[in-house]
Amino acid sequence: MFDKAAVFTDLHLGLKSNSRIHNQDCEDFVDWFIDQAKQNGCETGIFCGDLHHNRNSLNVTTMQHSLRILEKLGESFDQFFYFPGNHDLYYKDKRDVHSVEYAKHIPGITVINELYERDDVAMVPWLVEDEWKQAAKMKSRYMFGHFELPHFYMNAMVQMPDNGELKAEHFANQEYVFTGHFHKRQQRGKVHYIGNAFPHNFADAWDDARGMMILDKKNNQEPFYIDWPDAPKYRTAKLSELLEPDNNMAVPKSYLRVTLDLPISFEEASFIKETYIEQHGCREITLIPQKQIEEISTDVDISTFESVDEIVSKEITAIESESFDSSTLLSIYNEL
Repeated sequence: MFDKAAVFTDLHLGLKSNSRIHNQDCEDFVDWFIDQAKQNGCETGIFCGDLHHNRNSLNVTTMQHSLRILEKLGESFDQFFYFPGNHDLYYKDKRDVHSVEYAKHIPGITVINELYERDDVAMVPWLVEDEWKQAAKMKSRYMFGHFELPHFYMNAMVQMPDNGELKAEHFANQEYVFTGHFHKRQQRGKVHYIGNAFPHNFADAWDDARGMMILDKKNNQEPFYIDWPDAPKYRTAKLSELLEPDNNMAVPKSYLRVTLDLPISFEEASFIKETYIEQHGCREITLIPQKQIEEISTDVDISTFESVDEIVSKEITAIESESFDSSTLLSIYNEL
């Protein structure tokens, strides 16, 4: 199916209320990705889902960027494969409406909207209903998908709980499984979460291992990763740390969230923000008073909080109406 492939995932065009800066970052990344793919002799490109961020609507300016991106990708490879992620879908339980439907008309782009297997490669879009059982039976040596596997990290701190469906252990027939969806690059056994193309927010703070992957299948080599050197970066720090000489926090295109552990005036705070933005090319600096941090209690028992499902279920059960049967409504909600 291919000899050498360049792979990336999770651009999320339209993020941050269709931010012009974020959309341009996406296009700049793709330009770099194509250049790296050519330098490494990759004839095939693969995108593992979530081209767009907003599943309910597609902004016109965002669509202009995504259209240019797909045209560039279609022109740059002998074959380029795209399959939908959950953010690309309008409905969470079916794939009949997705935001990149038009990509099938772009020369060089192959849209994979069903479970697909060819030679020793499988490509799996966001799974719906019981399709995870079908994916678990696929025999291909290499599998690319947009999976939500338990016990992997969704971000730097939070692990995905077990939802009783597809698990890493189900990939008994595969030697390599490459997936998008979780933005932290990570590997456990045969499963590789590639990680989003570049850091998107403070969930990615201090974690710059983002970019692309190259798989040389012809020469049976291990996959390797290349980080995008010009990616935006997210940093959290104390003011005393920021003011230390030779720190590496204030870099071009960085977003800084700084806790004020030193007494400073309003004028000094304004001067610091202006200086770091002008001299270091920082995009945004947020100064947080120490008092706000101290007022946040660390003794809160999160087990006392109800989940959204628990709250909705309780409200449905409490309905008293001759027009509605609460048990039927509850059953419908639980199946959503």
